Amino acid sequence: MRIPRRVLATAAAIAVVLPLSACGSGSGDSGSTDASGKIEGDITFQTWNLRANFKSYFEGLVADFEKKYPGTDVKWIDQPAEGYADKISADAAGGTLPDVVNVSPDLVAPLAKAGLALDLDKAAAQYKSEYLPGAWASHEIPGMTGTYAFPWYLNTGPLFYNKSLFTEAGLDPEQPPKTYDELFADALELADKSEGKVATLANVPTIEDFGRYGVPLMNDAGTAFAFNDAKGVELLAKYKELYDAKALDPQALTATPESSGKKFLTGAVAMNPGSALDLGNFKKQAPNLYKNIGITDQITSTGKVNMYVMGVMVNAQSKRKPAAVAFAHYVTDAEHQMSFAKKVAIFPSTAGSLDDPYFTTEDGTDETRVRIAAAKSLKNAVNYTPVLFSEQMKTELRNSVARALQGKQSPKEALDNAVKACNTLLQQQG
Repeated sequence: MRIPRRVLATAAAIAVVLPLSACGSGSGDSGSTDASGKIEGDITFQTWNLRANFKSYFEGLVADFEKKYPGTDVKWIDQPAEGYADKISADAAGGTLPDVVNVSPDLVAPLAKAGLALDLDKAAAQYKSEYLPGAWASHEIPGMTGTYAFPWYLNTGPLFYNKSLFTEAGLDPEQPPKTYDELFADALELADKSEGKVATLANVPTIEDFGRYGVPLMNDAGTAFAFNDAKGVELLAKYKELYDAKALDPQALTATPESSGKKFLTGAVAMNPGSALDLGNFKKQAPNLYKNIGITDQITSTGKVNMYVMGVMVNAQSKRKPAAVAFAHYVTDAEHQMSFAKKVAIFPSTAGSLDDPYFTTEDGTDETRVRIAAAKSLKNAVNYTPVLFSEQMKTELRNSVARALQGKQSPKEALDNAVKACNTLLQQQG
């Protein structure tokens, strides 16, 4: 029930934004949060895997900024998709982070702790009211005061389901599951009626699934993980039941969002998360599925869907802080977020933008229906993935979940071990 990260990063693999060697970066005053002064000088802005699809958009953005602020020069660098987290770590260690860096909350956390991310609550507080409160708060770091990136684009998406598979199992195709209890019951029914040939879900539960289920992910102080409580164990036990009944795809342990999507296209899986982008794909690659596509809301126990958020960080060591802050704000202001959102299926994090007719007016197409539903749900959506939950921690959780599903450990033992491993990693983060 996970919305693939590719959905967040958008279109044909649009991703996020990151760092590299920077003119204007390096040995600046990392202790100062003062970004006042003349907006001038050379700065570097780096994205990750955006040039192929959005070259003209970013070139236009840079040219317009330089025209607005004569005397500025923005060097835009785009990195390939692979290895971006390692690239950030290397540049942070080498003092070569760019002046303006697009990051997800989990990537900004270690940079903030190292004193490399500028505290915008101090340096750019005048802009805070321009953004949705939840989006601005998404780049806060537990144990630290401040906000360490401008929120940029958001994403979420519905749950798609195959109506014909529901019908074949004797389920009402117009009444998809709305609660976890209904989801688990329908999944077992689909597996039973198809003699194990049709799974309902294709991915093992991730940290955001535990969040959506209402599991407390961390303690109140943000100093330790807590997803091994009774509710967390209950969710994993349910998934074990699905796995044993083949209601969870047998290959879920090694599935990727892409492989799960293919199973949904071929009718081997009955439900799959996605976005408006996927509808065009269904139309082209699986017209029979498209004719039978059902669209429903993400299932939660909290009433709040999961959202993904990307941000634009300013290097605290930049020698050109006024220009860097001005450019980071320019990239993420309401006008430019709206123009970007109309090029690709993402959603602005700026206050009021989701009330634009583009996100509220029906035109009879499924694509628009999905966009409107997603925009509405984003107003109170939550980024369930804890900011401090690293890629290593995600691997620990995935491995523990796999052991539970395979019967090598009980759900409680598996989650206890995952929490212990994640807390050890958390302590190592300092």
